[in-house]
Amino acid sequence: MPRKKQSDPDTCPNCGTKADKPTKTWQLVSPLPDAYGRITITVMGSYECPKCGHKWKAVVSKIKAGGSSVEVEGKKGVKKIGEEEQKEEENRAEVIELDLSDLDEDEEE
Repeated sequence: MPRKKQSDPDTCPNCGTKADKPTKTWQLVSPLPDAYGRITITVMGSYECPKCGHKWKAVVSKIKAGGSSVEVEGKKGVKKIGEEEQKEEENRAEVIELDLSDLDEDEEE
């Protein structure tokens, strides 16, 4: 059965008490980049409830690094550091069109 999505990782799923900070943190790095070429680093945390002693794991924050900017998603929201993302039109290369009949004329001369 799927778990319920918890809105705040600091609150105990049993009693609802807020934990101060995670007792342990670690990082998970995604093996594949997203559409913008950024690698997602997920910071996980292990929490323990001070009231009932229940232990649980939750996502502390996510960091998307690479390309021209870094995006940090945490409790306070999403924060972008560095250059803003460029539009797809700016990333496209210049298209050069060649007429094959012009190439044939050059070879004959």
